[in-house]
Amino acid sequence: MRFNIFTQSDVPEKYRSNFWNLYLDIAWFGVLSGTSVNFLNVYATRLGASGLQIGLLTAMAAIVNLFLAIPAGRWIEKRHTGHAVFWSSILFRAGYLLWIPLPWLFNEQGQIWALITLAFLMAIPYTALGVGFNALFAESVPDRFRAQVAGTRNVTFAIAYMLTSFGAGFILKNMPLEAGYQVIFAIGAFGAAMSSYHIYHVKPMQEDIFPLPSSPQPDPSPQINPPRGLKSALRLDIWGTSFRNVMLALFFFHLTHYLPNPLYPLYNVRVLNLNDNNIGTGTALYYLTVLIGSTQFRRVAHHYGNKKVTAWGAAGMAIYPFLLALSHNVWQFYAISFIGGFLFAMINGAYINYMLENIPPDDRPSHLAWYTIILNIAILTSSLAGPAIADMVGLVNALIIVAALRFLAGIAILKWG
Repeated sequence: MRFNIFTQSDVPEKYRSNFWNLYLDIAWFGVLSGTSVNFLNVYATRLGASGLQIGLLTAMAAIVNLFLAIPAGRWIEKRHTGHAVFWSSILFRAGYLLWIPLPWLFNEQGQIWALITLAFLMAIPYTALGVGFNALFAESVPDRFRAQVAGTRNVTFAIAYMLTSFGAGFILKNMPLEAGYQVIFAIGAFGAAMSSYHIYHVKPMQEDIFPLPSSPQPDPSPQINPPRGLKSALRLDIWGTSFRNVMLALFFFHLTHYLPNPLYPLYNVRVLNLNDNNIGTGTALYYLTVLIGSTQFRRVAHHYGNKKVTAWGAAGMAIYPFLLALSHNVWQFYAISFIGGFLFAMINGAYINYMLENIPPDDRPSHLAWYTIILNIAILTSSLAGPAIADMVGLVNALIIVAALRFLAGIAILKWG
């Protein structure tokens, strides 16, 4: 297999700067994700957080996003997309710096609630960042290069995540609990700053306004003199287009994707008795296969299309929680982590492109705002429902239920999305 995913010889010169900055942005975001984000729930679990508190770490952001997504979309529409995304990223990622001194300021429960509060505050600029970045990606990457750029971003993210996750596990193994986490939180904050630096250098391109003839044609449902008022402000007309089915299908996918997230740290720490080094190694193995799988994403997406890759990937992701529920030791955890990365590599690159294919190019912010609402309803619901299901049926049975729902989500995307 020829590893040529970083080659830009077939890319026009005018796009190369954007593409390289998008690759470096996601690489530094991988540093942040492999350290601070990856170990946040594990840290909260070791501090004594309950399943509800772990769910709230994610749910706080979802609550804010639900209320601010549409205003954020309208705010983005009136501004230069690149500038809006950059300053939103700065305000959001400044919050990671505030994680570092928490052990000096609070006891265990105080730190948990401080992290939940910071998650709530950071979600305000994150809403604009989430809406704006997808629009910036669409404006800065022509349709014909999106699969290539998405696949390469997956590769760079996987490399950075894999190396920093493994390194973070080593640091945590050899340092006292709170001091070790302060070190990896500091590394994550630096990665966040560098990611924002490269976002600043991504410039929207004023061309490729309309999709290529070979691309699926979205239904923009144009209106002449659209009515003013609440309905118009909320852009409820979007629910009368074909994009409605895409949003509902992706809602089911995101719901099943995030449903087990509060359960994983509880199962890994309290059932499998894994230490931080075990978790870091497992995550590194997971993203090693994300890296390998991502090298083939462009070929697979071009052959089968983003919708089918998204659907099959969503169904295939059922394997991870199902096998995890049957595991009993660290070696099984490593094997499951190794297997799980392949399918994630496919769907992580495909679902955004699948969504963008169904959005009118001249109306992206409003459509992406509604997608952000759908995404955060799914995150909020799953963050609270996951621990509740586990309380009713136990961690093992909850993971098996999640596996079944993930398979059904893939079928729903394929049939109705």
